[in-house]
Amino acid sequence: MDDFILNDKETVKKLKDKLFFDNKNILLLRNEEILDEVNKFAERYKKFIDKAKTEREVVREILRISEKVGFKKFDKSRRYVPGDKVYKVSRDKNIALAIIGEKGAENGFKLIVSHVDSPRLDLKPSPLYEKNELALFKTHYYGGIKKYQWTAIPLALHGRIVLKKGSELDLIIGENEDEPCFCVTDLLPHLAHDQMNKSMNKAINGEDLNILVGGIPFKSDKGSELVKLNILNILNKKYKITEHDFVFAEFEMVPAFKARDVGFDSNFIGAYGHDDRCCAFPAMYAMFETIVQPSTSVAFFVDKEEIGSEGNTGMKSTFLKHFLADLAEISGVKNRQVLSKSKCVSADVNAAFDPNYSENFDPLNSSYVNKGVVLSKYTGFAGKAGASDASAEFLSYMRMVFETDDITWQVGELGKVDNGGGGTIAKYVANLDIDTVDVGIPVLSMHSPFEVISKLDLFELFRALGAFLATY
Repeated sequence: MDDFILNDKETVKKLKDKLFFDNKNILLLRNEEILDEVNKFAERYKKFIDKAKTEREVVREILRISEKVGFKKFDKSRRYVPGDKVYKVSRDKNIALAIIGEKGAENGFKLIVSHVDSPRLDLKPSPLYEKNELALFKTHYYGGIKKYQWTAIPLALHGRIVLKKGSELDLIIGENEDEPCFCVTDLLPHLAHDQMNKSMNKAINGEDLNILVGGIPFKSDKGSELVKLNILNILNKKYKITEHDFVFAEFEMVPAFKARDVGFDSNFIGAYGHDDRCCAFPAMYAMFETIVQPSTSVAFFVDKEEIGSEGNTGMKSTFLKHFLADLAEISGVKNRQVLSKSKCVSADVNAAFDPNYSENFDPLNSSYVNKGVVLSKYTGFAGKAGASDASAEFLSYMRMVFETDDITWQVGELGKVDNGGGGTIAKYVANLDIDTVDVGIPVLSMHSPFEVISKLDLFELFRALGAFLATY
């Protein structure tokens, strides 16, 4: 044993610094001068998240910004050289960005994947009805929500409708102050004795998440469903929509409020849809900052994570696999030879330790706001069911990435064992024989209409993803 005196405080401190894994606030590790850069990045992010509240809007915004910085539509028949920037879009809900590397796909890809959908209320195919002279929309909630959180808040209508002759109409109604918004009404506490005695998950039924959209009857005529008729008349005059057209639409109701600073010190950002756009945005900018590397870099932004990654725009689809195959082919290698050599960061959020609900967390294995990016070795439920479980070797590689670029990081689990759990798209990338691990941001009030993140963590994830793309 080393020769030291146990009550020598300086010696004990040095030994603790050497042996303990101690997460610290980013500002305790760095000069406060970084705050200017952090705040500028946060302001860009707030503008992005206000413009992009649905998966279509996120893809549209990523495409707009990417083209502005030199990315061009991928053409498999073209010859590409190192440094060329390309993109490919699928059904307006997925987009992949790639920067051709010096050795192309020979040594595998460097991948970042993140999802761009968020919990919300979707309109049913036949949504509009009238009851007691009020017009309402029927909804079907999307993703994991606490239903009571979606009552009595301002909502905006976002989405696309394909009209009879095939023309597409994108609508956003309710975001501007001079526009009407919408809401799900709730019961006053004076009459809610029975409701408040129910468990929280039964206090509001899914079928009762109906959106109030109007109350004026058509021309004060006598008859049934005149309020519904008036709403359809307004929509038809303004947008040429009939009731039948709703069947051919994808309309989403999302919170109508903007991203806001939270706290006296403006340390936090409160907004709808941080999960997972607070990871998609840094991934996009990490690609923009990346100079040509030995291997081709790819960032993929995907839909449907919140409902299990299903369908042809979810991570279970073959879009990414085929895009990687095309990139491998233009490099002169077969896709099956290159995937096992690739490395991927699944950029997704984790639950931040919340002192208001501390009994749900394991303090030793929770992520904390302001302490940097979260490295999540595994996800899943109970006995790691449905998990992607990263290997010790790949975790060691990520430690080298973080230490090389002085990235502040921490480990995180999604709450106590048997308390619940959750999954990410990491497992679907890992299923392609690609080393994959989740790296993201701690989030307070996750899956609520108003999630909260730290500006410091947001900027640190941008740095971490850039370091990952640049390390070989």
